[in-house]
Amino acid sequence: MASIEAKIQQNPPQKTQNVFLGTQIFMRTFTMTATLAATWVTVTNKQTAQIVGIEFDARYNYSPAFTFFAYANAVVSAFSLLSLFLVFLFHRKGSHPANYFILFLHDLMMLCLLLAGCSAATAIGYVGKYGNSHSGWAPICDHFGKFCKRGTNSMVLSYLSVIFLLMLTISSATKSRQILV
Repeated sequence: MASIEAKIQQNPPQKTQNVFLGTQIFMRTFTMTATLAATWVTVTNKQTAQIVGIEFDARYNYSPAFTFFAYANAVVSAFSLLSLFLVFLFHRKGSHPANYFILFLHDLMMLCLLLAGCSAATAIGYVGKYGNSHSGWAPICDHFGKFCKRGTNSMVLSYLSVIFLLMLTISSATKSRQILV
């Protein structure tokens, strides 16, 4: 009886495997596309404005936080493409928990990197929008509205990717939990 249950756990039905594969492909493709779009929007984000007769520029690379945000999105996008290939490779080899543990570690590292980039960009974006009266920093979004709007859009795309990476991490962890059994 125990051997029959072990075989059932090792070889889930083909329909279940196909649904899991389809879900993995969708979420990884969305993550790759959204982080690539967030990178593009961030890298092309610039605006020039005149304040008191002086011309000022706002660009993503003037802030180390936005630069880190752009690089984090680019790295996650590239590694999401790599993980898409890994999912196909692992699906062809069969459903082995060790393979899902590799995906779990990959998804967890990408989640941490992207969340760090989002956090840095959000903190600087908050200061840009509201300023900080204690430090004497004035808000700049009044003068650079287009720059701030595009930055917000980029962060929304990136935070959606964080949600999808979290779901991927949980699903990979769930599939790999049988490794110690």
